[in-house]
Amino acid sequence: MIDLSSLNENQLESVLWDDGPLLVLAGPGSGKTRVLTFRIARILEESEGQHFRILALTFTNKAAAEMRSRVEGLVPRELGRVRLTTFHSYAAELLQQHGNHMNLRPDFQILSNDADREALLDDAIGQLRKDLAYSLPEHFKAAQLLPAVTRLIDRCVPPDQAEAFLQQSNVENALPLARVYTAYRDALRLTNSLDFPSLIAESLDLLNKFPFLVKHIRKVYRHILVDEFQDTNQTQYRILSLIAQPDPSTLFVVADDDQIIYQWNGASPKRIQALRDNFDVSELQLPENYRCPPQVIELANALIEKNLNRSAGKKPLKAVKQGESGEIVRVLRFNTVDEEAEWIAQDIVQRSAQERKDCAVLARTKKLLALAGRKLEEAGVPVYYAARKDEFKSAPLRMLHAILRLVNSKEDKQSLARLSKAFYEMEGISIELAPVLSHASADGKDLLRSWLDEVNRRDAVEKPTRCLLETDIKPLLNSLNYRGFADKLFVWAEACQGSPQPDENAFNEFDEEREVWTLLLGEITNRFEDEDVGLHQFLHELDLTSKTPPKPSEAVPCFTIHASKGMEFVHVYLMGLVEDQLPSWAALKKGDHSLEMQEERRNCFVAITRAQESLTLTISAKVFGWPKDPSRFLVEMGIEL
Repeated sequence: MIDLSSLNENQLESVLWDDGPLLVLAGPGSGKTRVLTFRIARILEESEGQHFRILALTFTNKAAAEMRSRVEGLVPRELGRVRLTTFHSYAAELLQQHGNHMNLRPDFQILSNDADREALLDDAIGQLRKDLAYSLPEHFKAAQLLPAVTRLIDRCVPPDQAEAFLQQSNVENALPLARVYTAYRDALRLTNSLDFPSLIAESLDLLNKFPFLVKHIRKVYRHILVDEFQDTNQTQYRILSLIAQPDPSTLFVVADDDQIIYQWNGASPKRIQALRDNFDVSELQLPENYRCPPQVIELANALIEKNLNRSAGKKPLKAVKQGESGEIVRVLRFNTVDEEAEWIAQDIVQRSAQERKDCAVLARTKKLLALAGRKLEEAGVPVYYAARKDEFKSAPLRMLHAILRLVNSKEDKQSLARLSKAFYEMEGISIELAPVLSHASADGKDLLRSWLDEVNRRDAVEKPTRCLLETDIKPLLNSLNYRGFADKLFVWAEACQGSPQPDENAFNEFDEEREVWTLLLGEITNRFEDEDVGLHQFLHELDLTSKTPPKPSEAVPCFTIHASKGMEFVHVYLMGLVEDQLPSWAALKKGDHSLEMQEERRNCFVAITRAQESLTLTISAKVFGWPKDPSRFLVEMGIEL
């Protein structure tokens, strides 16, 4: 029997709720993850022996993994009945299983970085230019057009309606842009590829065109839970609206309208109101904050109440922590941002080794963080940045990834080029693409086998390399045993590391990337409850997941506010609290009551509520040579300068 005694009154009511769709407004540090996991565990325990499943959607693999671990701790035997995943991973799963209705094969490739997307868009533009029936402006280039194409996909604009949509929006060159958009969507389908935006768009299209799939999903997943609902964009909300039908009574949504900070990515306060209008949800609030000291909660409440579009009746945060002695909140002013960053670094250095591990520097922009990070490193403190890493950098991992992609997608010319480049960096043997493509076409072979034949013709190939590519690769080619081949390749790469390489940078980041590979392999396996994860499914999850290495224990994280969302730190340093930084220049231009200014206020709210024990706010009279006024948010928080 699950012990619910640790839950407060509001958390307990949410966990036990059984009276229709529910929206839980959960403030920062209010225990929303506990509520979600205890609710899942409670449903599973009460329905032991039944065959329905639970679908829980969130926005990061980290959040999904944390919930999965907690559910396993509460009801270990029932974990197989829960699908805890991200929106994008669930969309990929839908298309793997049912994409054949859209002429999409289950081994589709996910284009995870803009370089691949630009290359495909560039090919599409090139094909259009060859067609005399089309006339494209000379300045049309893939890099400049990709953001516009992305926005059209995000809004799920059908290709045959793109021209009308762009004209109604008064977009210049509406007709040629619509043609480029259509050509790009066609190119994705022709190459059996999807990018992040089209994963969601194609999933929505699939569900709209084939309603029987919605009925099937709802039959399998009787309960649907959504974490961080405020971050959904319009397309994600439309998918949720479809799969919650025809009976939304078991829909359970956790959100906080005070933490909507992704408007640039389609998030909007309108989404929570749409949920109310479309599903007639009941509402509960979790105002108790277990994370921050009372002094920080006082600042946060004073700040966020200035926003005009908050939920009616939204309760202020209530500090559960007892007040502590000492300087909990510090506000410091400096002449220049260089002095500001130097002081932050020295203040962290003066702490004990354990305290340094518990510090984090936050800022609105990466430029400020780079300055703070440089000062910390100069003081001998290692730094960790939370930059997303879509592709491996070391030659061995790039070679492995390219081989797996070629096994999965036999005509992937982009991966063939990457394989040849990585192989040259490792072995110094240049394999030209033209003869590989020619032989593959003439012999009816896939590109990887043709490439292996070309390598086999070279006398200069060393014996260990020949063994890897003639013998060790066979289980991969015959039975798709990617785990075994990866192990063999790493052994080979370690041996190569001891001898000179044609490219001295070939092994840059190899050790940490091999560790990341091992971690991701374990995480992906856990996501599917230890099922035998097939190659194309593994590649989809790998392409959807950042290859960023985990934070070293002794490093101080330097995160943008956006990157820090969902995290907590013992000691928080929020730097750059000046006009033009926080709030941003764009928000200042729009005005004090604009949506942009309200989002900037939420950014500041999110930043200060990361603090568990202390909060340090810093200001400079000059930032990168320009005079700046203190942020209006300081006054709004009730701080006297």
